[in-house]
Amino acid sequence: MSVLRTPDERFASLPDYPFQPNYDTVGEGLRVHYLDEGPLGAPAVLMMHGQPSWSYLYRRMIPPVVSAGYRVLAPDLVGFGRSDKPADQSAYTYENHVAWMLEWLDRRELSNVVLFCQDWGGLIGLRLVAARPDLFAGVVAGNTGLPEGRGMSPAFQSWLDFSQNVPELPVGGVLQMGSGRTLTDAEVAAYDAPFPDETYKAGARAFPRLVPLTPEHASVAENKAAWAVLERFDKPFVTCFSDADPITAGGERVFQGRVPGAQGQPHRTIKGGGHFLQEDAPEELAAIVVELRGRV
Repeated sequence: MSVLRTPDERFASLPDYPFQPNYDTVGEGLRVHYLDEGPLGAPAVLMMHGQPSWSYLYRRMIPPVVSAGYRVLAPDLVGFGRSDKPADQSAYTYENHVAWMLEWLDRRELSNVVLFCQDWGGLIGLRLVAARPDLFAGVVAGNTGLPEGRGMSPAFQSWLDFSQNVPELPVGGVLQMGSGRTLTDAEVAAYDAPFPDETYKAGARAFPRLVPLTPEHASVAENKAAWAVLERFDKPFVTCFSDADPITAGGERVFQGRVPGAQGQPHRTIKGGGHFLQEDAPEELAAIVVELRGRV
């Protein structure tokens, strides 16, 4: 497997990202980068990003959660951020990513974890919950889903067509298009930092095709099996979807209707938030996490 590694200098002096890097190795020698902030013995919060972002997305959520006395872990998925990037798109499968992140998670030897997940952070993170339900004390889910082959929206079809056909995938531009607020030039550059050129974007290109939205997609059966676990998950499950994301609009109702732990929870709608709601309402989201973390 040909693997690319983004030069460290690409990550120098990023705005609002003072965190120290941590690394582990999964699979056949793939290096995974992750943030690990706060006291090691404190109750843990796992923050999982989606596509095409990386842990930079959580730079303004991490400090208030740590200040509340908690430990925050935020990995970069393989192919993103400071993690290794297989150069061949065929290396990127849904099941590979679940296996890689499960291996990484098991090595952390955590307990009583609260998950915050968005976009592919939910597609993968909720599979971790289904695989290790006893490990998780609660979930906060925003702008995500766990598809099982029931079709795609026009908005996702447009994103799929764009991601596969645009000659140069503008990662920072995608984050700007999917955020309600205007990112600074430096923030856009920070999202572009992991990708010196198109050869580094195999994962970013592959992920939209991997979402199991049709019966013919791989991982439909695995997601159905995960739903069978989530439909028995009675620990707190809070949704915080935004009101301006056409990709995941209405997805909160699925979780609220199918996950027992979602009953009676203080679900929130993030007003004015785009798909990348962490950019639009980091303080509000951090408060939701702290509230749930404090009662489990």
